[in-house]
Amino acid sequence: MTNTHPASLTPAPTGYADWLADLKTRIHTAQQRAALAVNRELVSLYWQIGRDILSRQAEQGWGAKVIKRLAHDLRTAFPEMKGFSRANLMYMRAFADAWPDAEIVQQPVGQLPWGHNLVLLTRLKDPRQRLAYAEAAITHGWSRNVLNIHIETRLLERAGQAVTNFEARLPKPQSDLARESLKDPYRFDFLGMGDEAGEREIEHALVKHVTEFLLELGAGFAFVGRQVLLEVGGDDFFIDLLFYHLKLRCYVVIELKAGKFKPEHLGQLGFYLTAVDRQVKSEQDNPTIGLLLCKSKNKVVAEYALGDKSQPMGIAEYKLIESLPAELQTSLPSIEQIERELGDLS
Repeated sequence: MTNTHPASLTPAPTGYADWLADLKTRIHTAQQRAALAVNRELVSLYWQIGRDILSRQAEQGWGAKVIKRLAHDLRTAFPEMKGFSRANLMYMRAFADAWPDAEIVQQPVGQLPWGHNLVLLTRLKDPRQRLAYAEAAITHGWSRNVLNIHIETRLLERAGQAVTNFEARLPKPQSDLARESLKDPYRFDFLGMGDEAGEREIEHALVKHVTEFLLELGAGFAFVGRQVLLEVGGDDFFIDLLFYHLKLRCYVVIELKAGKFKPEHLGQLGFYLTAVDRQVKSEQDNPTIGLLLCKSKNKVVAEYALGDKSQPMGIAEYKLIESLPAELQTSLPSIEQIERELGDLS
């Protein structure tokens, strides 16, 4: 048997390592493109099957029983293929009904795996919301579970809703990106705490659940530390939570207040921003941003308080426990509802 262990091969010529690395990158890219192409074809096929079911039921009056027959016949004809169950055929019908235009498969929806599309279909009833979450899923590479979490917590509906002075204190396009990087309110349901929890208790729990916390903060945030020590004039000061935002290229100071927002809170936050800018950030970093998280706020008071502040700051609320909003309930939540609709055509 020929020995092909790397140790037995001739030494690599000059430039080989770089060439090999480039080839690996191209192979990975080709694999990803092939997977995307296969997925696009599969979604397109499912849409076509769903459209055919819709049209034949409308034109020829076929009822729900034909779906069961079709599932059996397709699985018999293509035993190696998954996806031809009765339930999935009904989802294909619902998918085609939700997206009547064939060109939809060329949009973000067509680039997502079928499982992602089922989440969009069964959790959201507004086509604009579905497209928005589909685009975000592609941009950030969300898994199906992460997509589901973000829909449950209304991530996109909350993005950019914090009260800030970014437009006046940061240059474009950084001000726009900074505004969209903050949300209001922040949901800390994963902590399992009630409204009576104090600042330090919440802060400790957020660090303990830092993975979920980072997921709630959104793309770009990297955790630096909790109770970060800064020495100023011989006195010690401690920042509640310090992050670095990879896209904004700046530090983000987060201060927690367990009560209602008060204008004087911004004075302390501004002090921390100055200290971080002078002691922590490098010349390559953009000015530090501050985010004050409070249990509640008066929006007008918050806007007034930010009006004369020269440093970029935002104010947002946090919610410890909140039920899922009723408007997220879909018009196509279950197979049972689709069955009832099909039964009406029988």
